[in-house]
Amino acid sequence: MKLGILGLGSRSTLFYINELNTLYNQEKGGYSSCPFMLLNSNFDTINSLLPDTSDSLNAIVQDYIKELEKMDIESILIPNITLHETIDRLVIKKRIIHPIHLAIAKIKENNWTKIVLLGSLHSMQSQYISSAFKAKGIEVALPSEEDRFLVDEVRKRVYAETETIGLIEDYYLLIEKYTKDNPVVLACTELSVFKPMNNNNLLDMAQLQIIEAVQIVL
Repeated sequence: MKLGILGLGSRSTLFYINELNTLYNQEKGGYSSCPFMLLNSNFDTINSLLPDTSDSLNAIVQDYIKELEKMDIESILIPNITLHETIDRLVIKKRIIHPIHLAIAKIKENNWTKIVLLGSLHSMQSQYISSAFKAKGIEVALPSEEDRFLVDEVRKRVYAETETIGLIEDYYLLIEKYTKDNPVVLACTELSVFKPMNNNNLLDMAQLQIIEAVQIVL
């Protein structure tokens, strides 16, 4: 199957591309890199309308999707978790590699019944992700208000490429604290960029998309 990617914010899109290439190379070896077609958007026009949904945002993203669908692809990867709320409102002929659907399937596979959600302040406070999980019998807990603001600060600083070692260390400690008692789901690409490795109680939506995308093109 052939993969198409909608290019969005530079850091998050490059994170996805690097991870795709790394995982694909682990499977294929040599100098192999993941085959895909990229349509780069003007992310400023999209980002200025996020995180809320709107008819204006629908129209902009729908136009990009139509352009992607003209390419010789079968599946589409969107390197932004929040934007999938808009994706769900559009008419799309190709398969979307959907982070929420993949996360629900993995949570069920792991027999988890409760998770702690980490994402942007908007994602943690809105019902978009939580309601999808709850509809499948998955209880959703949130960090404390203080910790929610810390998580969102990490997101904003990573997006702006102004993160510090101290901030990332605080982020690691926060994840360690919440994964002691419950699985934690990362629902923001910026949080994925510096996620701690080898934590079996940490589920990363972006990584699930990347794994699925590589399996599609192998």
